[in-house]
Amino acid sequence: MFEGDNKREKILVLLTCCFALFMAMLDNTVVNVALPRLAHDLHAGISGLQWVVDGYVLAFASLMLTGGILGDRYGRKRTFLTGLGVFTFFSLMCGLSGTTSHLIAFRGLQGIGGALLMPGTLSILTVTFPAHERAKAIGIWAGVSGLALSLGPTLGGYLVQHVGWASVFFINVPIGILGFIVGLRTIRESRSEQARHLDIPGLALGTGALFSLTYALIEANQDSWTSPTIVTALVAAVVLFVAFLQYEKRAREPMMPLQFFRIPAFSAGNTVAFSISLGMFGTFFFMSLYLQIIRGYGPFAAGLRFLPLTGVIVIAAPLAGRYASKFGSRLPMIVGPLLAGTGLLLLSRVGVATPFSRIFPVFMMMGFGMGITMTPMTAAVMNAVGAQRAGMGSAMTNTSREVGGVFGIALLGTLLTTKLKSTFSALLAPLSLPAAQKAAIVASGGHGQIDPAAIANLAPQKMNAVNHAFGLAFVDGFHIALMVAALFLIVASIVSWRFISAGAPQREVVPGAEPVAVH
Repeated sequence: MFEGDNKREKILVLLTCCFALFMAMLDNTVVNVALPRLAHDLHAGISGLQWVVDGYVLAFASLMLTGGILGDRYGRKRTFLTGLGVFTFFSLMCGLSGTTSHLIAFRGLQGIGGALLMPGTLSILTVTFPAHERAKAIGIWAGVSGLALSLGPTLGGYLVQHVGWASVFFINVPIGILGFIVGLRTIRESRSEQARHLDIPGLALGTGALFSLTYALIEANQDSWTSPTIVTALVAAVVLFVAFLQYEKRAREPMMPLQFFRIPAFSAGNTVAFSISLGMFGTFFFMSLYLQIIRGYGPFAAGLRFLPLTGVIVIAAPLAGRYASKFGSRLPMIVGPLLAGTGLLLLSRVGVATPFSRIFPVFMMMGFGMGITMTPMTAAVMNAVGAQRAGMGSAMTNTSREVGGVFGIALLGTLLTTKLKSTFSALLAPLSLPAAQKAAIVASGGHGQIDPAAIANLAPQKMNAVNHAFGLAFVDGFHIALMVAALFLIVASIVSWRFISAGAPQREVVPGAEPVAVH
């Protein structure tokens, strides 16, 4: 598979990076399966669940570029192991959380560790493997990511059902400790000859813009879009983002070198990364709620039903890596998002009683589409920046993924909740409930589950009618969210068709950088 006298060293480094990647990716998927149980035990609504997921992803996305720069400047091994230690410690603290607010806070701190850890998993591989072997290594890297996705829902479902939701965080502790020991012994330290200083103003402006937008999208579930708080957050997001772009254009050593976006493959790859992640995060988040809250599956049974999607990702990702190394990234980056988007459109037709036999082939199609996209997309971006800027390229790709996840859960969650409330209210009208009780029922439904106290005094027939109406309303909101996610993926396919070159790698010049090969 790999060549040279240092073949054994390459394999050990690959295993170490994949080991840490597995832990970080496993955490993303196991938490989704635990959401309904978290909602019950910690009395969290949909917005609280969004923050449990987005608290981690927001910190991850905001600091990903910083993690890449720190690795390039101070040592990729040192930064990687520091992130692994932070991630492992706050995984322990997440499992010990007794309130939603504590869990959200520790998830954010866990995300900081992930931001330091994640760029190293890819940049270390990029400096270890020569260009002709890089796509194969990245294919295995992506396959391990898919394996974590595949095992995550099933393993998480089993742990939640038989041990408790805290176990999905505790499982990271032994994995993290073992990964730290193996990494300490096998990874060679590396730095970039062109390492940059930290761009603190850029970091503050970019993080502020992303947080303001996320806050507005999630909290709009509980407030109105015209409320002073939400309007202020949206205005702040726009102002901070514009200021971020203006500052980055003038900065001597910007956190995000905007000139790289002049390379079509770099821009297209990050657009696809954003869209694929938006669709994937949205699918896991909402399908987990749908399968458990609406269909009544237990956590383990729900986790098993994700296997057709995640299992195909595991198979498709390394195969796509081999294809990209020989023929380029264009075809899989066009076809993959199109298949995944079509799958989301088909899922938007499921009802409260749709048999899983009809969802199964859709999950397989989506898994194939996402799987064949991931490796070519990553290879296109990494080849665009070259080995000397590996940390930045890795961080940008992962930032695009994580921002897509943040935006997807925040935006799609708001769309679902808004539509759920309006449909639920309309469906309750024929029941002639007292206005105050109806408002309480609709409000509790907007949190993702009906409060038993709100319907305790209803006759069994009306209680059943309320529960049925909630299921219909949830599915109605679910449909809107998935259709919007599908639109993003279809746009990503068009972007790849327009901007990714066909055939063998080409040479392009990045202003201010050395010529690099891109697909």
